[in-house]
Amino acid sequence: MTRRELREHTFRLLFLKEFYNDEELQEQVQLYLEDFEDIPDDRKGELRARAERIYLCVPQMDEQINQVAKGWKTHRMGKVDLTIIRLALYEMLYDDEVPEKVAINEAVELAKKFGGDDSPSFVNGILGRLVRTAKERA
Repeated sequence: MTRRELREHTFRLLFLKEFYNDEELQEQVQLYLEDFEDIPDDRKGELRARAERIYLCVPQMDEQINQVAKGWKTHRMGKVDLTIIRLALYEMLYDDEVPEKVAINEAVELAKKFGGDDSPSFVNGILGRLVRTAKERA
């Protein structure tokens, strides 16, 4: 599985969280993973663990997103865009293997594939502000 495929599956697992409570979410994740017989079991475990690590960081990441998203707090954002931004921010903050620019570029690509017409520029704008804010604080 390529890094891009891993990212896309992670996005889909994170997106499920927007619609299900914790108990239902576990069942939905299991059903999602069962649909992909071509993914080896060890990679399925990796996907599940990665999504769970990201779920745990959502409150802190949403706080950072809300600080830079003028007029577009997380509760007003589209679920697709918000999920993509969270995934990219997680990669930028906690995944040393993913360079910042790659995380942003991949987020824009996900926004093109899954979001609306304005999603790529919206996602890019929020992530750009997050990067600028982080550099100003450093």
